[in-house]
Amino acid sequence: MPGGDRRRDTMTDDLREAARRAADTAADHLAAVPRGPVWRPVAGPDLDWLTRQPLPAAGRPLAELLGDADRHVLPYPMGNGHPRFFGWVNSPPSAAGVVVAPLAAAMNPSCAGGEHAGVLLERTAVRWLAELAGFPHRPGAGLLTSGASMATVVALAAARQRAVPDVRETGLYGRPPLAVYLSEEGHSCLRKAVELLGLGSGHIRTVPVDDAFRMDTAALRRLVAADREAGVRPFFVAASAGTVNTGAVDPLQDVAEVAREHGLWFHVDGAYGALGVLADECRPAYAGLELADSLALDPHKWLGVPVGCGCVLFRDPSGPRAAFSLVPPYLRDDDAGELGWFSEYGPEQTRPFRALRVWATIAHLGHDGVAGLVRHTTRLARVLGTMIEESADFDLLAPVVTSVVAFRYRPAGLDATAVETLNEVIPAAVQRRGRAFLTGTRLRGAAALRACVLHPDTAEADLAVLLEEIRAAA
Repeated sequence: MPGGDRRRDTMTDDLREAARRAADTAADHLAAVPRGPVWRPVAGPDLDWLTRQPLPAAGRPLAELLGDADRHVLPYPMGNGHPRFFGWVNSPPSAAGVVVAPLAAAMNPSCAGGEHAGVLLERTAVRWLAELAGFPHRPGAGLLTSGASMATVVALAAARQRAVPDVRETGLYGRPPLAVYLSEEGHSCLRKAVELLGLGSGHIRTVPVDDAFRMDTAALRRLVAADREAGVRPFFVAASAGTVNTGAVDPLQDVAEVAREHGLWFHVDGAYGALGVLADECRPAYAGLELADSLALDPHKWLGVPVGCGCVLFRDPSGPRAAFSLVPPYLRDDDAGELGWFSEYGPEQTRPFRALRVWATIAHLGHDGVAGLVRHTTRLARVLGTMIEESADFDLLAPVVTSVVAFRYRPAGLDATAVETLNEVIPAAVQRRGRAFLTGTRLRGAAALRACVLHPDTAEADLAVLLEEIRAAA
């Protein structure tokens, strides 16, 4: 026993020293990010180290591992910690999320259920997210997931369960097909969920968008009517509260009305944009979000919770529980209470302690701080939109609604083919230069540039650098 105590004391001392060094290393890294390149290619020797290390025969001290991470890992970030990262929808990590991440790892609970801090705090975190998004909350009507992709799977499974109550036993064999309605600007995770749950992508109906890239509800009505006429059962419609391509918010109230008339499950994909409702100038576009049967949102996007944390909220908690609850004898808990375990509401049995990062991030900012972050980034997006409109060599391609700006570089003297080719290659060229980072997409079949503003430290000067870099790269 005495020897065991000494070994434990030594391990604790080593952990304490390494943890202090890790905290300093993380802080130094975050402090240095704004002064370095946004992104850089991985150098040959480091690429070899990252991808070709042999499995070590013997273990190594914690201090050595930290040294390796400092030399070979930290110099090559994705770039999203930098104020001039405008790519995809990826935020920098919140300071509070970084600070508490080791604590969650030290506890290492499975948050499937039971009475312990990880489970209980998740109920608060989910309620806070519902309050921020203005979505009605009932106890048990939501859970944290790995991201919006899994949140969408959970929501669609609940909708499928409502449409086919015995689907868990009999599957979908021999039944009339179930039609799913998505905007042509809808996220790819919706299609993946349809395919994964056996509904079949052949039964996805792509709803056209209007000039502002919002779902055309008149076209939605026509598609639903045509399916009913053809013997296909309409059952699920997904609207976007902030698309990835343009930041557009679908006419949620109108979509909700179509869903009510035809008995459709109304889902809102607010993975990126749901929190846009907190900005006064954006709020009117979100009317109807509170009418959804389910809402997906990602705390690891606008909020800056470290990656690996999504959320799905439900109007009625009985839907997901009917779709997923399965309690084998070895997991029965007579003290589980009316709500049961989180694992009864989704596919994950072993669930990580995601709630601590969410709780810490929101508690650190408060409601006003979260709203201030949203207002800051949406204001900068409008500023960038104005800069583009006032520049003779850029075209703004969509209204700026949230914090995404879709545009095109169109210098004088180039024909349409050359402009198309140029806009296809600009993003990679800007990324390689290292001073800014943006990504490309396609709108109405044409190459486009898009910038997403999420970083709390981004300033108007950074927007000017972005446009300069596009010109220089071109």
